[in-house]
Amino acid sequence: MFIVSSYTLAVGLCFITMLCWGSWANSQKIAAKNWRFELFYWDYVIGILLFSLLFGFTFGSTGSLGMSFLDSINQASNSSIVNSIIGGVIFNLSNILLVAAIAIAGMATAFPVGVGIAMVLGVLINYMATPKGDPVLLFVGVGIVVIAIVLDAIAYKKLAVIVKKASTKGIVLSVLAGFLMAWFFRFIASAIAADPIYPEAGKLTPYAAFFFFAIGVVISNFLFNTYLMKKPIEGTPVNFKQYFQGNFRSHLSGIIGGMVWALGTSLSLLAAGKAGYAISFGLGQGATMIGAFWGVFIWKEFKGAGKSINTLLALMFILFTTGLALIILAGNN
Repeated sequence: MFIVSSYTLAVGLCFITMLCWGSWANSQKIAAKNWRFELFYWDYVIGILLFSLLFGFTFGSTGSLGMSFLDSINQASNSSIVNSIIGGVIFNLSNILLVAAIAIAGMATAFPVGVGIAMVLGVLINYMATPKGDPVLLFVGVGIVVIAIVLDAIAYKKLAVIVKKASTKGIVLSVLAGFLMAWFFRFIASAIAADPIYPEAGKLTPYAAFFFFAIGVVISNFLFNTYLMKKPIEGTPVNFKQYFQGNFRSHLSGIIGGMVWALGTSLSLLAAGKAGYAISFGLGQGATMIGAFWGVFIWKEFKGAGKSINTLLALMFILFTTGLALIILAGNN
């Protein structure tokens, strides 16, 4: 299997993760205008599962080092499988809430608030489990990101007053999504072997762990998303007949969105072997800034905002960049 051999390569993969995690939600934006997020999400989940298989049978099955994708699955312990699946279940619930928040409040708000909270808590959780990197630089960087999250939330509240748009539901969903999302990475990490070349018995390669994670996402989607179709957060109920009536563009956008997110997560798990899970997760969650960039500059979600709001957004971008730089430095010390 392909194994990350240097910290520099690990950081590079984390930046790709950041781009993927921050950009996948654009696929929801390019689907048909009347395509509800509950319908979009079925294709998104299919995309995650397809990518887990594609990545496993390619990068996870090539080379002479480590264990192949199928060999890892065959020797997996029950605890490793269950932990990976639990990670998928937790992620799926958090991500459904995030997608709902994007549909209500937009990417420029849902990402900085939801994913930003996930980044802060996730770094703390993963660092306590496997300490790696300079704690002072790491936590100062995280603290700066917290300030950036607060500034973005304030900017959105100000915009809501201007356009007379209720903001509470979008913010609440983003916060809930963030708290849940902080935990999924730790469950997957606990299932992955510490040494990818000579793994402990029963532990998984990152490729096999991500496959079982995807299984957890798919299984839980029949519970979570089916419920939301019948009891939507916003709008009227939708059904599976409407899903099958969707056009090719709408279905393809969801599958691509899922595959883009899955690429980012797979690379983050690979990079964690060299960078550590706290830093790998933290850098990947720089997606917050990428998502905000798409929302502000491409989708014009803050169009019509005054000077004070634009100033808050500028400070948010500066602080996020500074915080991410410190997190990178933390891993190289």
